[in-house]
Amino acid sequence: MMTLKEKAAHGEISEEVRFCAEREGVSAERLSEGVASGRVVIPWNRKNRLEKPCAIGEGLKTKINANLGTSKDAPDPEKELEKLRVALEAGADTIMDLSTGGPIDEVRKLIREHCPVPLGTVPIYQAAVEAVEVKHKAIVEMTVDEIFSAILKHAEDGVDFMTVHCGITREVLTRLENKERVLGVVSRGGSFIIEWMIYNNKENPLYENFDRLLEIAREYEVTLSLGDGIRPGCLADATDGPQIQELIILGELTQRAWEAGVQVMIEGPGHVPLNQIEANIKLEKRLCHGAPFYVLGPLPTDIAPGYDHIVGAIGGAIAAAAGADFLCYVTPAEHLRLPSVEDVKEGVIASKIAAHVADIAKGIPGAFEKDLAMARARAALDWEAQIKLSLDPEKARRYRIEGGASKSKACTMCGEYCAIKVFSRAQKILKGRS
Repeated sequence: MMTLKEKAAHGEISEEVRFCAEREGVSAERLSEGVASGRVVIPWNRKNRLEKPCAIGEGLKTKINANLGTSKDAPDPEKELEKLRVALEAGADTIMDLSTGGPIDEVRKLIREHCPVPLGTVPIYQAAVEAVEVKHKAIVEMTVDEIFSAILKHAEDGVDFMTVHCGITREVLTRLENKERVLGVVSRGGSFIIEWMIYNNKENPLYENFDRLLEIAREYEVTLSLGDGIRPGCLADATDGPQIQELIILGELTQRAWEAGVQVMIEGPGHVPLNQIEANIKLEKRLCHGAPFYVLGPLPTDIAPGYDHIVGAIGGAIAAAAGADFLCYVTPAEHLRLPSVEDVKEGVIASKIAAHVADIAKGIPGAFEKDLAMARARAALDWEAQIKLSLDPEKARRYRIEGGASKSKACTMCGEYCAIKVFSRAQKILKGRS
């Protein structure tokens, strides 16, 4: 059976491409060409009938991902379903289940059942947790078959894309050993792989068995999200040798995946100074042959715990304007705790702002028109239209009501001294004289 990428390469416009093209507002032919070239991915497991699929990549609207999932200290599946609902209402395009506690299989299946958008996971999390919690051994004692058993299970359960840390090779580890980092390795999946490699004195099993991974991805039409296990966890570690070496490996693996008909996107940093963000995007696009770039934030400062959703929005806008295709949200709880329901909403909205700002800069059709509609509503002091056009209508309406001017033409900032009202009067006088 041909994959979506293979169908596109053979000139066949698949049902999935047509569906996404209509939602994206682009021609099916153009979208199919993007899938064929690998510059666009459509995460859509063959076992699913997604209500709201999406295409991610060059020339398309910047997409937003929201992370959910239980932990050992917060194992309640129902709480994650509530976060899912809020994330979707706020406008998340995809969801990732990063569960590491409680009934992991049950949580994933529940989220899959209630998730109309593409769902991603990191299977090695479950393999590591089960090694410790179920098999009562250390993470480093995971077998290769146990790792791939988790990958296969997630594919069987209908996961649309998976983060797999394939780019951490022994060569990359040597470079990491020779580079003194402030924060070392902050990728959870990356740290599992590195500890396993060092303890067993072996090559990364996901790199060494990449063809086995491709077979599963091809069979289920799972998009591989090649994870950045060496991503910088602070500004001091950004854009260093180990990070770039891993990116080079990911570029090589991208070509191998494409040859197998498998869709691929590349994950990126992380903590990056503002003046290095654009260079990171250009490096990925060059080294990974234009594959879609999926970035966490990025975060251009390390000193804003509690406000990292704002930091991520600043970095995300710069990254997406420079060519990043997919933003993983950052919540106010980043670096501090498991996010609450409200944190999830705040994180999605912040990333939606960043994505929209970037889409205007990139000239994505329809983006600027939304702002023009808002400007016209403000010029007319049409508050209902302003609320409906806002990214968070609920909050806009609440602020309007709490301001005590819900029945007034002006807001309580200016009242009768509203510049728009004053200028409108001046215009009437001017017109009366002409």
